[in-house]
Amino acid sequence: MAQSSSYKLPPQSVVDIIDASPEPGVSFSPDREWMLLVDRDAMPDIEDVSRRMLALAGMRIDPTSNGPFQTSFNRGITLVKRSDLVQNNKSKIRIQLPDDVKISRINWSHNSKYFSFAVVTDKGQQLWVATVGDPTPRLLTERLNTIMAGPRWLPNGKQMLCLLVPENQGNEPAPAKVTVGPNIQESYGQTSPTRTYQDLLQNAHDEALFAHYATTQLSVVGVDGTVEPVGEPKMYTNMAPSPSGDFVLTTNLKKPFSYLMTYRSFPRDITVQKINPAATGPQSYVVASIPMDENIPIEGVRTGPRNINWKSSTEATLIWNEALDGGDPGVETPFRDSYMTLAAPFNESPVEFLKVEHRAYGISFFKDPSIVTTTEYDRDRRWVRTLLHDLKLPNSTPKALSDRSIRDRYGDPGSVVRVLDETGHVIAKQDGDWIYRTGAGASPKGNLPFIDRQNLKTLETERLWRCEEGSYDSVVAIVNSSDSDKPVIITNSETPTTPPNYFQHDLNDQSNIALTSFPDPTPQIRGIKKQLVKYERSDGVPLSATLYLPADYKPGTRLPLLVWAYPREFNDAKTAAQISGSPSRFTRMRSISHLTLLTQGYAIMDAATMPVIGDPETMNDTFIEQIVDAAKAAIDKAVELGVADPDRTCVGGHSYGAFMTANLMAHSDLFNAGVARSGAYNRTLTPFGFQSERRPYWQAKGIYHTISPFLHADKINEPLLLIHGENDNNSGTFPIQSKRMYQAIKGNGGTVRLCMLPHESHGYRARQSVLHTQAEMIEWLNKYVKNADPKNGN
Repeated sequence: MAQSSSYKLPPQSVVDIIDASPEPGVSFSPDREWMLLVDRDAMPDIEDVSRRMLALAGMRIDPTSNGPFQTSFNRGITLVKRSDLVQNNKSKIRIQLPDDVKISRINWSHNSKYFSFAVVTDKGQQLWVATVGDPTPRLLTERLNTIMAGPRWLPNGKQMLCLLVPENQGNEPAPAKVTVGPNIQESYGQTSPTRTYQDLLQNAHDEALFAHYATTQLSVVGVDGTVEPVGEPKMYTNMAPSPSGDFVLTTNLKKPFSYLMTYRSFPRDITVQKINPAATGPQSYVVASIPMDENIPIEGVRTGPRNINWKSSTEATLIWNEALDGGDPGVETPFRDSYMTLAAPFNESPVEFLKVEHRAYGISFFKDPSIVTTTEYDRDRRWVRTLLHDLKLPNSTPKALSDRSIRDRYGDPGSVVRVLDETGHVIAKQDGDWIYRTGAGASPKGNLPFIDRQNLKTLETERLWRCEEGSYDSVVAIVNSSDSDKPVIITNSETPTTPPNYFQHDLNDQSNIALTSFPDPTPQIRGIKKQLVKYERSDGVPLSATLYLPADYKPGTRLPLLVWAYPREFNDAKTAAQISGSPSRFTRMRSISHLTLLTQGYAIMDAATMPVIGDPETMNDTFIEQIVDAAKAAIDKAVELGVADPDRTCVGGHSYGAFMTANLMAHSDLFNAGVARSGAYNRTLTPFGFQSERRPYWQAKGIYHTISPFLHADKINEPLLLIHGENDNNSGTFPIQSKRMYQAIKGNGGTVRLCMLPHESHGYRARQSVLHTQAEMIEWLNKYVKNADPKNGN
């Protein structure tokens, strides 16, 4: 039965929790001496979410602001000097801006003297700048266009590369008053497997709109307000200055456009343009002219130059990857990728920098340009390896800094700490022979973040600090360091009952000085109990979840149980068994969080692990059996602990978790009801793979059918609540997936409710939508689980 209704509200206790104001965001200057406390928007009103938006070529454009469509903004900025806080001087400088200002894209200069930010108005987008010495904001331009890219500081620290609205842009193209003919696409025998995308171009008017808003004028904007155009307007998607500041590397789109792929796959030129007239080199040099990204194998890459960028610690040297296997991961070859370089003035042939055995996954630079690390990914094993190369020793064997399964969280050595050099380019932070690593620190006790240092000569690793059990302290930045002393670090610290705040932690004298003191936004939920619980699947695979219990829970009481989960793929049981997350994080209930059901008397097995284990090519062959077994184990554990009523259970998930939920409802009788949000249920509509599935539909028809709950809707005999945003732009989760799932269950006599949220995407943002989602979940589960008669009392 179709019905139109107004937005609903959940119980007032839930409204009060969801409406709590967010704490300010914090942005540290590159030298860590300054902090910006940024006031953040609460949930936007539906009026903000429903304003005009253009969905074009895989992106969402705000035609009023000439920027990406945003629903939340920053609302104020306060400047604080970190060393003043350390000395207990609480002075703060409020940046003077209108009360109703809409701020985005706050960006520090690498010399930490300036910070810029964009202001969205009803006439466009402005670029402002302020200095730490005189934080009075100054307007630089009212023609900023950030649809494709935001401002980028030049190496001199006094100018920015910006994309501006062309002065002669003209009015938005109007649609044809009379249809001039059909929209036609064609293909002539070329294989072109493509994942499914949303918001694609559909007709000639869409093409004209996209070209109109994507065309920008590349310009150099100074902090003094000067504006110098560079070349002619083009459809720029990216710009990056060379370390010398003499050149800018740009990417600009070209026609023809595609109606099947996003703008990221459109034809494009990657070009070096000279911005310093005194520099030696051509005014413009085309590095690569890239055709449409078609005919690329699944999980493959295109041939020719890709990942083109500047090499840090050089004046003006380009570096990029080229596939040595034709871009096809199925081809056997001793090396999959090469790194190529080309130095200014770009009048010689590119030079092969080095080759890697597996697919190039990234490269990191050091102050010494002869030292680099490369990271490569072995698709067959799902394995990642980082190698240290000393190019002064060309025949030497590179040293392995890390070599592990990409799913091996316990073996993750952390990420190398990187900083901005004097030109604003990224290099590894290094003290003598030591580099630094920070990581989540996954362990059998949950995540315990750490900071290490590693010696590049001996590869020795020294643990400098690790978070203690009972709290969650993560490393945000290094303030200062040397090769002899331990560093002073900035941490973000929280516990289940104390909100996250920033501290300066000296690892030598162990002093810990508070830099912020944000209050608890929702003290009314602090009594909630949570613990990490471990259990096993019937085949012996270890599993885990965070068990939440209501604040007023009385031991021995059996509560209705919600299992909330998201499946993940693993090659082996050992890595699948590893614990992720932490029971020591600050408990939050934001937006559409399912944890609000704790206020309604539910026990929740949250983030219950649902591993799908097997060969990457065939693991989904047993998807159903594995998730059913894991779901049963989660219920059994909660029942064993004495907190769950086995006759009152429900399951829920979002996106791939919704897909899991519908499959559990179709292939088991474990749950009384379910909640599936923003899911995909018919995998024949994602025929060239989904999630980690590599096989196209035509190579695995049986599997696509077996794991598509839409094709088993006749087996769903417990109540299922479907929620979906009408404007979902996530790949694969078209809104029609939920509409057809509702129709299938309804047509087969099942109990189902479909809630389509106007103007919402894959996640839900507007206050009305968020509170309505909360009301839908609470009412549905109370009716069919909490207040239902025992055992199938729906």
